[in-house]
Amino acid sequence: MRLVARNVSCRRGEIDLVMRDRDGVLVFVEVRARADKRFGGAAASVGWQKRRRLVHAAQYFLATSGGAVGACRFDVVAFDGPRLVWLRDAFRADDV
Repeated sequence: MRLVARNVSCRRGEIDLVMRDRDGVLVFVEVRARADKRFGGAAASVGWQKRRRLVHAAQYFLATSGGAVGACRFDVVAFDGPRLVWLRDAFRADDV
């Protein structure tokens, strides 16, 4: 993937990374880290409120980027201690 933007923020949310996949899909990436899984781990920390804020920030990015976009998806990169898990297509905007 190719980096398009990082730390995109607006009043209603923030996105850690915006990437362009090889197939042309625009990928909004949330990066989460947790030292241990006591409270469900890093991926579990992306609840419905966080997902809603990510969708708002993605809408802001799309509205202000000015270019043709095409397909988009939301991924979560979760660090649980030393372990990295990349959740491709972790949720959809219409699920929020």
